Amino acid sequence: MGWSLGYDSNWSRDIGYGVPAICDHPDCNKKIDRGLAHICGGEPYGGESGCGLYFCANHLYVAKGPIRCAQCMDGHSPFIAKPDHPDWIVWKLEHASWQQWRDENPAEVERMKSTLAAMSATPLAAETIKEPK
Repeated sequence: MGWSLGYDSNWSRDIGYGVPAICDHPDCNKKIDRGLAHICGGEPYGGESGCGLYFCANHLYVAKGPIRCAQCMDGHSPFIAKPDHPDWIVWKLEHASWQQWRDENPAEVERMKSTLAAMSATPLAAETIKEPK
């Protein structure tokens, strides 16, 4: 089994090093991936001591145990998960390998199109977004 693509049912989103993402820290918009190198807790779903959200290197910390975000280090509730990166949304909406998924999930496709349209007005998305075909 590879770690390039999977699904996290806790946060209801795609994960893996093949999934472009945005750091889940509320004050950061750095592009990362949702691979094991960026996960709070160091394991899928966050393991036993992390929240399972994904962060850039500036927002993960090491102290007695696995890498974790500031919220988990301090024993607070997790940050709010950020939406998918526009690059990932476009990939799922356009790439041939996702055609069956699109056919089987028309409501999710429409939700993603709406999300993409809303994101196109934001500074983060303006640099990377393109309209789906």
